[in-house]
Amino acid sequence: MFFVEETIAGTAGTTAAAHIPQQRGELLLDCAVRYAEERHWDVFAGAWLEAEDGVERCSCGEAECAAPGAHPNGSDWATQATGSAVAARRLWSKMPKASILLPTGRTFDAIDVPETAGFLALARMERMELTLGPVTCTPDRRMVFFVLPGAGVKVPDLVRKLGWAPSALDLVVRGEGDYVAAPPTRVGRSGAVQWARRPTPANRWLPDAEELISPLAYACGQEARGSRP
Repeated sequence: MFFVEETIAGTAGTTAAAHIPQQRGELLLDCAVRYAEERHWDVFAGAWLEAEDGVERCSCGEAECAAPGAHPNGSDWATQATGSAVAARRLWSKMPKASILLPTGRTFDAIDVPETAGFLALARMERMELTLGPVTCTPDRRMVFFVLPGAGVKVPDLVRKLGWAPSALDLVVRGEGDYVAAPPTRVGRSGAVQWARRPTPANRWLPDAEELISPLAYACGQEARGSRP
């Protein structure tokens, strides 16, 4: 049976899984190093939150920052991303409060959907016994599914074959040239990015977008219908 509470909290399951960062209580440095070392994901250090007169603001200095503490520090962020655990340790040793950002289009792409649709899709995937990769929940109530690279090219046609116009669904593919924030990165006062499905040895091999698109498109379609006046 599918339990949302169990999914959000996550379970170690195996000794090896215990090495993957927990959602809370670990330093950003440790998490960044483990993502690079154990998952072979590229990582790069983003902006961070700074306390000013009792209020936390983004290190970029923009009062109306759209993603305070969770965006790249410059346009050259793609060249700063590293898959080296040693380099990651050095980066976060210099900037211990920096957010952990993961470039997409390299070892994985990401399918980003509304949280409500994401949980509906997860429940359906459980019933279908689909193999899932890691999944995050973000503070702005989105859910991000990690899939094999190349999803951006495939997904529009896959959605059309299911009878949907891609523009009709709130389903975004993040591929080459984009990024996602990794747990336990905090986004302003909204909260922290969390694992809905933690990285474990069992989900080291990611699914193809084609395997997940049917339940994701269906769930996004249900949400689109529900939002109509």
